[in-house]
Amino acid sequence: MNRFIRLRLLAMLLCLPFLLIFISGCGSSSQKKDEPPVYSPLQVLVPEATGKETLGSSPMILDVSNISQGYFIAQSDSSDLTCSLQIISPSGVLYSYFIAPGESATVTFTEGSGDYTITGYQQVQGDQYAALYSETVTVQLENDFLPFLYPNQYVNFTPDSKASQLALSLIDEDTVDVYALQQIYDYVVSNLTYDYEKADTVTTGYLPDVDETLKTGTGICFDYAALTTAMLRSCDIPCKLQIGYAGDIKHAWIDVYIRSKGWVNQAVSFKGDTWTLMDPTFDSNSDDKEAIQDYIGDESNLHCTIHTLMAKEIFYEIHINSPGAQ
Repeated sequence: MNRFIRLRLLAMLLCLPFLLIFISGCGSSSQKKDEPPVYSPLQVLVPEATGKETLGSSPMILDVSNISQGYFIAQSDSSDLTCSLQIISPSGVLYSYFIAPGESATVTFTEGSGDYTITGYQQVQGDQYAALYSETVTVQLENDFLPFLYPNQYVNFTPDSKASQLALSLIDEDTVDVYALQQIYDYVVSNLTYDYEKADTVTTGYLPDVDETLKTGTGICFDYAALTTAMLRSCDIPCKLQIGYAGDIKHAWIDVYIRSKGWVNQAVSFKGDTWTLMDPTFDSNSDDKEAIQDYIGDESNLHCTIHTLMAKEIFYEIHINSPGAQ
């Protein structure tokens, strides 16, 4: 009898490591800092303002409880005046954000780990703002890709968003990244039409509503890129929203991280095994898609300069020159 008990105990001890591995793998993610986390099942990340650690003061409190996850949440308790944030990144680039009265916004650390200086302002009148405080936070990310998986002020979605639910209906956790990208990209450019009237009348500070874009089936370049980004992030595919200009016309596009290839810049289309630099707005409205994609894909036609811009994740000014221009 004692021998039988000892054998059972030995068998349990031998099985314990495998059981722990199995348990830890359920609903978890990979923890390698330099690779995107892999969630099983696919998981729409949700920012949280826990109040465990805060900076600033009324009328705009900064919840920095989760900066290791790549974001903080700015919360306004003003009843009638807009608040503003200016953030100096580790590289010295200045980013600005506006928070409507009584609203909150998720802001991500798009340059990764490092020191960020955050200055809060409150509207006095019109476009005049008074400084409230200035704080420096040292960010050490748990994973370098987290800022490009969470929603934020410009790519705003939740697990209940129609955009998230649509993406997860098109993609499952076994879908290879390149095919997931192709399916989502194809859906967006096949089901949206460009809104020329909106493009002519859109005002400074415009923020996309990804579910409204899905509902109306129309949008400007910013809407296209925000919807594509939201859907990809909902499927745990990191991507960056980019804002810039094609000539004198404002454009938005995306950079996508493909696990087998790395970052694919200036958005992408996929033809067989060839990546093409492209802009999804051009692709859905052009009568000569291949010519435009070939032209955009020729980096000699692109001139990029990092700019400071209010309320943008990453801002580039892109000039698409006429052939032969310098």
